[in-house]
Amino acid sequence: MFPELNSILNTSPNNFRSGDFILLSDRQADASFLIHHYLSFYLRAGCKVCFLGLVQSFSHYSAVSQRLGVNLTQAREKGQLVFLEGLKDSIGVVLQEDTSQKIQPLNYLRSPGAGLECLFKFVESSVRQSEDGETWGPPVLIIDDLSVLLSLGVSAGAILDFSLYCQATICSELQGNMVILVRCEEEELDDDEDSNLLQRGLIHQCGLALHVEGLPTGYCRDIHGQLEVWWRWREDAMYNQRKIFHFKVHEKGASFFARGSSSAIL
Repeated sequence: MFPELNSILNTSPNNFRSGDFILLSDRQADASFLIHHYLSFYLRAGCKVCFLGLVQSFSHYSAVSQRLGVNLTQAREKGQLVFLEGLKDSIGVVLQEDTSQKIQPLNYLRSPGAGLECLFKFVESSVRQSEDGETWGPPVLIIDDLSVLLSLGVSAGAILDFSLYCQATICSELQGNMVILVRCEEEELDDDEDSNLLQRGLIHQCGLALHVEGLPTGYCRDIHGQLEVWWRWREDAMYNQRKIFHFKVHEKGASFFARGSSSAIL
């Protein structure tokens, strides 16, 4: 969890907006540090978290969270964290090894055109269930990263439908939050219609967008990139304010500077 980012967004684990959809994206940079931030943020807040890890293993997220002071293994054992390990579970789905489960969340791997209904049912059951009588805070869905589904043959329309169903259930009905990461194509590949459609559709749905890019001036040892913060909605009304910050990621956190305030960038 990054206190400086919390200050910029005027939020904390003890005081955050409910019913919010936060979109993370990157281009020629890596926004993964924001996924780790929000994972530790909502676990510290006592929320019930459903995490769809589609690009990394559980051990990867666990190792990073450990440095941020959060124990994912303990959170999963307590029932606070439901983790779908896409890399590991996808092998069994492709090989059709275990079909005994009623819900097969990765069923789209066998039939991408069938849509993401099974994945949505998995998310819905995860955020609604309560284990061992524990009472958690509002549910949170975190996805890293949603755009990988495009490369698996799922259409942008099906992905946007999935996100809308999740938003209606988690943000509107249950007053929880969603955090979704998508990767933007390189500029020379901007003719990728599905990728652009997905990004535009998710931006239209979200209330807060955080976009990470490399520095326009190129590599800098002291600054790793820039973060655009776009507040789109506030108190159910269009807000539409943007600010840009430079950032540097450390082993246990990140530093943020208002653009032009760092001596490393002239």
